[in-house]
Amino acid sequence: MLRALLVVSKHQNQMANTKSALKRVRQTKVRTAQNRAIKSNVKTSRKSALAAIATGDAAASQAGYNSFASAADKAAKRGTIHKRTADRLKARMAAKLKPAATQA
Repeated sequence: MLRALLVVSKHQNQMANTKSALKRVRQTKVRTAQNRAIKSNVKTSRKSALAAIATGDAAASQAGYNSFASAADKAAKRGTIHKRTADRLKARMAAKLKPAATQA
């Protein structure tokens, strides 16, 4: 019993104990959830763009790339990913798109 109380009290020191710290904990939870959703959207649009490029359809590939580029730019604008990271992802996607566009 005493051991259980020691474990509980040990972890209580890690809890925020001011109003502002509690608010920051709440804000962090909300922002983390938002950032995860935004990153997930970027990854999903990237996968769908790669799938469209794999089909070889030039119009679908371009539409997929445009959707992915928009999602990456929005994530960079929000600060979820760095601007140069978004640029790098878009450049790599464009490099994959170029051979698909020339084949069609």
